[in-house]
Amino acid sequence: MTETTPLSGVVVADFSRVLAGPLATTTLADLGADVIKVERKGVGDDTRRWGPPWTETSSSYFESANRGKRSIELDLADPDDRELAYDLVRRADVLVENFRTGSLDRLGLGYDDAARLNPSLVYCSITGFGSGAGADLSGYDFVVQALGGLMSITGDADGEPTKVGVALVDVLTGKDAVIGILAALAERERSGLGQRVEVNLLSSLLGSLANQASAYLATGEAPGRMGNRHPSIAPYETLHCRDGILAVACGNDGQFRRLAKALGIDALADDERFATNPARVANRTAMVEALESVLRTGDTAHWQAVLNDADIPVGEVGDIGSAIERARELGLDPTVEVGPDHPPQVRHAPTYSRSTVGIPTPPPTLGQHNDEVRRFLAAGTRST
Repeated sequence: MTETTPLSGVVVADFSRVLAGPLATTTLADLGADVIKVERKGVGDDTRRWGPPWTETSSSYFESANRGKRSIELDLADPDDRELAYDLVRRADVLVENFRTGSLDRLGLGYDDAARLNPSLVYCSITGFGSGAGADLSGYDFVVQALGGLMSITGDADGEPTKVGVALVDVLTGKDAVIGILAALAERERSGLGQRVEVNLLSSLLGSLANQASAYLATGEAPGRMGNRHPSIAPYETLHCRDGILAVACGNDGQFRRLAKALGIDALADDERFATNPARVANRTAMVEALESVLRTGDTAHWQAVLNDADIPVGEVGDIGSAIERARELGLDPTVEVGPDHPPQVRHAPTYSRSTVGIPTPPPTLGQHNDEVRRFLAAGTRST
């Protein structure tokens, strides 16, 4: 492995707060960037107060998206603090912000002004609905899940539209922001110039709808809620055993034939109602009844072992704790320590054959690095 991280030497000015932006900059920090988190003086990121649950120093919500950063408090309405912000723009390789469109322009920190201060700056703006006609709309994950169609396909068919159990749109948008930033940094290697990268919650959600959005575009009919069922594949859903629920995913006819054999009902795969995937989708109710009539005779642990041995994609429905333990059992090292008085966190997901990722420092307390960052900016020399 190399001694350096992929983004060693890259300075990130993090003017973002809440989740999408901070998740993006945390990923950049994991990759070795020096992320300087600019927080409102005396107040800080809203999520510092989003609890319970709480940690020794903050909220678990804040800690989930802010490891590996340095925190400086700035009052951007104060001319002296604003000059420090300008100095940070001059020093940075990347700037990430999720202010309401136009807010930073009025402070001389919008893209045009930032590009004049630092032509090589990659400037990433994160909004709810873009910087055009939707610029005045507030972007919150829950609202975008609702109007973006995600809730319309989540939940039971006869139930209420349901949000996903995590702020998934923020997470997806943060990942899109990282993709855009890394692409712009790669292009800068050729041109020497920075550029503006824009991502918004609604576009990131629509881009994630994959086959469901494609189904609408192909037919003009919006998909509806199907609970745990897949609209195009069967069985690809939860099935009930005697004491619990298994998620079973058969993506082709061969897998279904192995499933039927493992359950001792080989003839099911030859039944014309179930012999092909389109037939199984059309006759799903009868298929589920046939499968569950066997599965309900045994416990989930038994059937999971049987179906695993038959090379059927299957998993007992668990919780986050069991998921982390399963990842540990598989040697995936799912968590990373970030220091005393802080709970462990889920680690940076990719692994690399040569590069390392940064050893994460704890999420900072508000203004923890005020003096340190001021000295860094006073040095006045770009790091790249």
